[in-house]
Amino acid sequence: MEPESELAPLREQIDDVDQAVLDLLARRLQLVAQVGEIKGRHGLPIYAPERERVMIGARRAQAEARGVPGDLIEDILRRCMREAYAHEKNMGFTQQAPDLGPAVVVGGAGGMGAMWVRMLGLSGYQVRVLDLPQSHRSAELLDGAGLVVIAVPIHDTVEVIEALPPLPQDCLLVDLTSVKTAPLEAMLRVHPGPVLGLHPMFGPDVDSFAKQVVACCAGRDAEASAWLVEQIRLWGARVHEVSAEDHDAAMGLIQVLRHFSTFAYGSHLAHEDRGLADLLALSSPIYRLELVMVGRLFAQSPDLYYDIITASSASLELIERYHERFGQALQLVRRGDREEFLREFATIGEWFGSYAQRFLDESTSLLAHADATR
Repeated sequence: MEPESELAPLREQIDDVDQAVLDLLARRLQLVAQVGEIKGRHGLPIYAPERERVMIGARRAQAEARGVPGDLIEDILRRCMREAYAHEKNMGFTQQAPDLGPAVVVGGAGGMGAMWVRMLGLSGYQVRVLDLPQSHRSAELLDGAGLVVIAVPIHDTVEVIEALPPLPQDCLLVDLTSVKTAPLEAMLRVHPGPVLGLHPMFGPDVDSFAKQVVACCAGRDAEASAWLVEQIRLWGARVHEVSAEDHDAAMGLIQVLRHFSTFAYGSHLAHEDRGLADLLALSSPIYRLELVMVGRLFAQSPDLYYDIITASSASLELIERYHERFGQALQLVRRGDREEFLREFATIGEWFGSYAQRFLDESTSLLAHADATR
């Protein structure tokens, strides 16, 4: 019998199974829509980490008992859950401050501002959009405001805050920039009422707030801003409270140094000019993923990354220290001292501690997914 004749009936059965899977996935999304509606009515966050943890664990055990790899079912379920959160993002959310005056998003036509306009609207608030405080309609739009959100580029944030007209005494003033100390100080100067600094640790292209991190820096009258913090949690985000000073120090390492290193590496690749197609052809999944992470930076706004990298003198000092340590590492290699290299490698490994193995496991899972979608 020809191979194709033997394969044909099996392929038909696989097609039938695939159709059944599609039907079940469609049914799952219908159930997710019902779950989202109930969560919205009862004030429940769309992301329930404990429920997810227990469910994944149970499904892994059930899969393995049937001879199905646990990693396979976990990959499938996590992809399904990501789609579920995307479906739930347009559901209504319980309003945490039903008596709040209009919410005004300064810069609400931009990417992040528009996202907050949408989320506040889905939560039932009256939302107004103001391009800049100097607008001839600023007094009208800010009249009676219960919340003012500053969502403008980093280099404009302090200037925009300082240009605000007097706000109602009980109005909550919030900024969303990735630098916190200077904007928070500016808000405290210009507004005697409640103030809160926020930094959404994601871009406006995410599907939803689910599983995202929002840094929260106390300003003035935390009780008056508690409703907004809880509203963000209902949207599915994890709120991490941190001082403005500690936030900015952490962002130097998390954002500034990584973005600068990526910029420098991208510049080096471009000037070496070896042909990106050839580099990709020779790259295993891990090296391809690294190239992807570098390349994605250059598909985005150069203004944004310039502002992040040069936001403060402390950031530039951090880059200088990195440059010095890079030079020290280069000298180590030039000396050809294998033993010193191994000692330094071990010292760094000790600093990472148990996280090193954890990161190895996480990256292995990511690489398996990258290889499957290539």
